[in-house]
Amino acid sequence: MKYGGVVLLSLIVTEEGLPADIQVLRPLDHGLTEKAMDAVWQYKFQPAIRDGVPVAVRITIEINFHLQ
Repeated sequence: MKYGGVVLLSLIVTEEGLPADIQVLRPLDHGLTEKAMDAVWQYKFQPAIRDGVPVAVRITIEINFHLQ
């Protein structure tokens, strides 16, 4: 079975570079949405900087799956 697709997530990157408030914009079946969210919870991002100070921002992330 070949299966693939893209999970689209929206999340906040905090001032510390940590993910928060993850929302699913485009899910996938077979537990892949949950796997994508589990992976993103482990990410450490470079925080956005405004006027030399880290700030929280909302971003959109695509997680691509290609299973064979």
